[in-house]
Amino acid sequence: MSKIPISVCIIAKNEEEHIEQCLKHLKKYDWEIIVADTGSTDRTKEIAEKYADKVVDFEWIDDFAAARNYCASFAKNNWILVVDCDEYVTNVDISALRILMQRYPRYAGVMRLTNLIPKTSGEKGYVSDDVPRMYNKNFYQYFFPIHEQICTTESGKSMDSLEAFLLPMEVIHHGYALTGEAMERKQRRNLDLLQKVIEKDGGNGYHYFQMGQSYFVLDDIDKAISSYEKSLGMAESVEHVYVPELIMSLAKAYCRKDRFPDALELLEKYNEIYNSAKFTYEYANLLRENGRIVKALMLYVKVTTMKDLETLGENQLSCYAHIVDIYRGMGNMEMAELFEQKLQQSVAERERVVNS
Repeated sequence: MSKIPISVCIIAKNEEEHIEQCLKHLKKYDWEIIVADTGSTDRTKEIAEKYADKVVDFEWIDDFAAARNYCASFAKNNWILVVDCDEYVTNVDISALRILMQRYPRYAGVMRLTNLIPKTSGEKGYVSDDVPRMYNKNFYQYFFPIHEQICTTESGKSMDSLEAFLLPMEVIHHGYALTGEAMERKQRRNLDLLQKVIEKDGGNGYHYFQMGQSYFVLDDIDKAISSYEKSLGMAESVEHVYVPELIMSLAKAYCRKDRFPDALELLEKYNEIYNSAKFTYEYANLLRENGRIVKALMLYVKVTTMKDLETLGENQLSCYAHIVDIYRGMGNMEMAELFEQKLQQSVAERERVVNS
């Protein structure tokens, strides 16, 4: 079978802790690998040169999209797969991937990223995110200096939802957890970069959404709500890719300020529009917390049948656990036992993921 025409593009700075394992995992697929170093002072470049086909330098200009696009400019293939240094590609169905690339040449590829996170108990947990990470550079490139996104190059459509297929690969993200101090530095840096973009270009709904995300992490909930509300007011369409996450984040922020009626009204307004496992799960949680147990149960059960259930990550366990608890509370032990079995299957899957 002929070699699959993919170029893996990675930007890196002081990533000696992870980059070797990242590149080792990639080498088995015989893809072109390009690393753009943005100013490392450790052994990152030295390690990259052992594995990558090309290692290039990018002078940092506070613009992640520019760095991504610069890296892709060195690719010999049109199809670009974007991986970060702390992400390890552990499994790929090459035959399925080849078929998807041939069938959908103008689509983007979405990576279902498994993010390992620490828990207060000292154990590992995980969350999952669907992130666009593969594209044909004839039709797409990265936009936005901070929280960069793959967007179509077609004029006036950069914020439209992507036509995309799910990549048939497992990718484990090992560097998601940061210390409190490191996380604060990262969020302050993000806010500074976002503020520069807004001062230069006036900003858009996406920029204010990301400001809200940083303020939320920093526990400045009032500023988070203000940013989220401004973002929602500026959103030109509910179809824009960031809007579902924006609405869920705003609802969580309302709850942090004990504004439960506002949170419930917000999710009820958009529930019929966003038929995803994550959105339905968050709506069910809010209903349960507000005593609407029967409707919450119906939605939890619905979540378990949805095709994107895996996007819940470890919250699959919580979803099944809520169902079991509600059925037991109703005295329906038969249904409780049925979902207890599903819960235990999810526990086994969590152990496989966090120990991979």
